[in-house]
Amino acid sequence: MEALKKLLMLHLNGEKMDGMLMSVIRYVLPHEDAHLRKLGLYFLETVDKKGPDGSMLPEMILVVNMIRNDLVHANEYTRGCALRFCCKLNDAELLEPLVPSVRANLEHRHSYVRRNAVLAVHFIFEQFEYLIPDAPELIEEFLRAESDLACRRNALAMLVATDEPRAVNYLHENIQQVPLWSETLQLLALELIRQVCRTSPAEKGKYIQIVFALLASPSAAVVYQSATTLIALSATPTAIRASAQSYCSLLASQSDNNIKLIMLDRLLELKKSYAHVLQELVMDVLRALVSPNMELRRKCLNLAMDLITNRNVEEVVTALKKELQKTIQTGADQSESATIGAYRQLLVKSLHTIALKFKHVVGAVVGLLGDYVNDDQGVGTAADVVVFFREVCELLPAMRSEVLVRLLQALNGRALVSSHAVIRGVLWILAEYSASPAEVRDSFTAIVKLIAPLPLRSAAVEQGATESEAAGQDTAAKTVTAKKPVVLADGTYASQIATDSAAELKAASTKTVSKASVREAILVDGDYFLGVALCSALCKLALRLGFIDGAPAELVNKVKAEAMLASASLATFGRSAAAPAAIDEGSVTRLIGCIRALNGDLKADVVLASSREAFSSLMDEKRQKDQRLAREKAERNQVGVEELVQFDLLRSRRVAGGVEDVGGSGASDDMVAALLGGDSASAGSDGGARRAGTFSLDRIVQLTGMSDPLYAEAQVIVRSFDVFLDVLVINKSNDTLQAVTIEWATMGDLKLCERPPSLTLAPGAQKSVRTNIKVSSTDTGIIFGNIVYDIAGGAGGQSGCVILNDIHIDIMDYVRPGEVSDTAFRSMWAEFEWENKVAINVAITDLSAYLDYILESTNMRCLTLRGMENESGFLAANLYATSVFNEDALVNVSAEKAKDGSLEGYVRIRSKTQGIALSLGDKITLKQAQYRA
Repeated sequence: MEALKKLLMLHLNGEKMDGMLMSVIRYVLPHEDAHLRKLGLYFLETVDKKGPDGSMLPEMILVVNMIRNDLVHANEYTRGCALRFCCKLNDAELLEPLVPSVRANLEHRHSYVRRNAVLAVHFIFEQFEYLIPDAPELIEEFLRAESDLACRRNALAMLVATDEPRAVNYLHENIQQVPLWSETLQLLALELIRQVCRTSPAEKGKYIQIVFALLASPSAAVVYQSATTLIALSATPTAIRASAQSYCSLLASQSDNNIKLIMLDRLLELKKSYAHVLQELVMDVLRALVSPNMELRRKCLNLAMDLITNRNVEEVVTALKKELQKTIQTGADQSESATIGAYRQLLVKSLHTIALKFKHVVGAVVGLLGDYVNDDQGVGTAADVVVFFREVCELLPAMRSEVLVRLLQALNGRALVSSHAVIRGVLWILAEYSASPAEVRDSFTAIVKLIAPLPLRSAAVEQGATESEAAGQDTAAKTVTAKKPVVLADGTYASQIATDSAAELKAASTKTVSKASVREAILVDGDYFLGVALCSALCKLALRLGFIDGAPAELVNKVKAEAMLASASLATFGRSAAAPAAIDEGSVTRLIGCIRALNGDLKADVVLASSREAFSSLMDEKRQKDQRLAREKAERNQVGVEELVQFDLLRSRRVAGGVEDVGGSGASDDMVAALLGGDSASAGSDGGARRAGTFSLDRIVQLTGMSDPLYAEAQVIVRSFDVFLDVLVINKSNDTLQAVTIEWATMGDLKLCERPPSLTLAPGAQKSVRTNIKVSSTDTGIIFGNIVYDIAGGAGGQSGCVILNDIHIDIMDYVRPGEVSDTAFRSMWAEFEWENKVAINVAITDLSAYLDYILESTNMRCLTLRGMENESGFLAANLYATSVFNEDALVNVSAEKAKDGSLEGYVRIRSKTQGIALSLGDKITLKQAQYRA
């Protein structure tokens, strides 16, 4: 047994083992062990059956005799193995003596033998039709009398492939019984229906009813294929609705996340042309949110956002509200807290989008999200809520009072726990949008409580009032001094020396502040940024109170004095020796500006209007960007002047390659792409930025030299997760070359799916071979290999080998532009650990032109507002892209003009995996070198 396995491995690896043929025939094939005989048949499948002169080897007579004996053996397993072996023989001389025995097995009592006999007849008829010329009639009679489902499936599959009219006739005779057939038979019937409608579109009406009936099949595979077939056969709203409902039912019933993602992809394709039909099923789509998979939830919500209308928006908001409540109930599970927090943040962003799109539900969404300002389970959720409230106050003035009430409740509540950024956002909203006397008073009082009592003093002074506090001070005086490197905002490194008490270290580890610790964050942690934001808010409220008609002068002066006291005490404390760290000059300048504005030395508009105008311009820019994207999307669906307008009902039935159009423009485009080996229209942009099926010379790779005996070149076709190599091989020698085999090997995350078949090339002949390679990541991959061949008629079995040139897989085939918020970009930038830093070394002297060149070279999208690069003399831009494997790529371009006019700076790339960071860095370096050249 082990010797035979070793023999098989050596033979498959290219070693000549033809001398062992007689030993296998004599000792292995007659053996009683069925497994050993099976290995012997494997050897016979791969061994050369003809001699150097092309005649059949005499040993094959013994092989044929043994196979014929096995075909009439009493054991059904032996007969089945022999019949399957007949499907592997590609020589008519070997099959011709076996045909009578194969035909006789169609009437065997055991279904296992009949099943394999049908397969053998199918193979013989396809390869050598003259050996069984009456095979279709024979199988048709067999099909009418057969009761075994597997045998009927194999028989019908043969008729579908070899004699379609007979298969259609059988389908018509049993069309009422199709819903009762087995799963495999139903799938074959659907394939036959698609094949018939492709050749005869007028026959569609005959099969619509049966396809509708198969939508109720208990088999998920049959339901999916029925829905897909129905979409291809009919574009009526009834058919599309039935297919979409089937997809939604599979989306809710199947437990495999891969199946759910496939169903969502099909629904996304339907949305492109039939969004009005899918709008009725938005609640069915949201049922997929029960899955814990974040990618599935994100895709589900993205689909639902495009299907929301005024009729179903309230139902969607209610459903998302229930999902939010579930995250609170399950938030206690620490092992899933990160996933739950991300899901809660995703729900908040979805509600944000819905509220700004449908104004009549803003009130309900504000009331719902108001409870999440003090969310202690996810800082990102609270930050998104504050961003939403800020946009509502700017875009919907009628909702400002309700938003302010919610924020004041959060400030006055006992459970306010959020990050410093959230506190600053709340303070900014209260200071900018408090207009009435009551709102100004309530906001000012709530903010003063955060920093009271004034003036600010060190913790040691405040704790020295009583002996108990002194004892507490002694306990808290135990300090820990640490020196550690930190990463500054600009990406540089610095050393930080911190002296904190044990309690302070514990509090700092949480990175959050509460209402009671806002003052401590300033006095103990030295968070002057938060302190300046608080003092600026007090200054704005005091100034706004002074512009209110009828406001008592005494009250105005009191409020201004308290705001000035807060600003002055913060500046004084920051410069004192008791401060944990010295206050920066920028913060001091801002505090002095607040005091001058309160004194009247500085115009109030400088404080009151500057930040508000900046935010208004930001919202205008965002709105213009959304409108521009909407126009671009609409323009893609428009037809220009004197361009061809295609109507589905008037389309020609013929397309490239003689294949008829069945499913409209999308189906024909997919069919043409399949025939040409390209990317399908339904695949969207998942295959990368460049259309992989587009033929261009830069996709052709020369594998061998012009002087080699074999010339080979390959067209590299990238389609999503697959790389197809269409290799053209030309025999340039004067000899007939046998066993021409292309042996591929890969480096990186590439996997060869199958070995290319061997070829025989006459002098001057050429053949094409396609190889499929799977890609699992965006890491740079290399494909290399060689071509081995034997010279026919050569003395001593002459052979040769040609080494092939390497094929490098371009990362740009898998990268596509993406869009994320600035908050998400900064979060990922801090989280990702792999960074690649590329120095700017290019002849471009224009900052804007250099940014455009990087965007074009890396296929990324710029997230930073543009227009001031050349005027300011420096460039700081954030770029973002995603891969087909859902990998994020972050790029920061920091450049400035030198004195000689050249550009200086760096391009920094960050990602979660090492491969994409290194590949993008190499791509940018290569592009810069090509530009210099």
